Amino acid sequence: MELAKIRNLSDEELKTTGVQTSEQLFRIRFQAKLGQNEGIRKLRELRKDVARIKTIAKERELGIQREVPEAKAKKAAAPVKAKKTTKSKKEAK
Repeated sequence: MELAKIRNLSDEELKTTGVQTSEQLFRIRFQAKLGQNEGIRKLRELRKDVARIKTIAKERELGIQREVPEAKAKKAAAPVKAKKTTKSKKEAK
């Protein structure tokens, strides 16, 4: 789940999503122990989602507001400049 989507959830939705994600993570871990290795990528994604959800819940509990700093926003919007190429000694002659 994307960070922006998680941040837009209400407190109750955040708790519900956290519980559901934790349950899914438990099921996939259980399946992995039984030898079904099909959900390794999903396992990694779910672990990260649980961490994101817990982080945002803790931020709200502490009253911390996360915003994108202006420098990062400008840097992301700035076009990428092409690198200058130098001629080799043979091409210069």
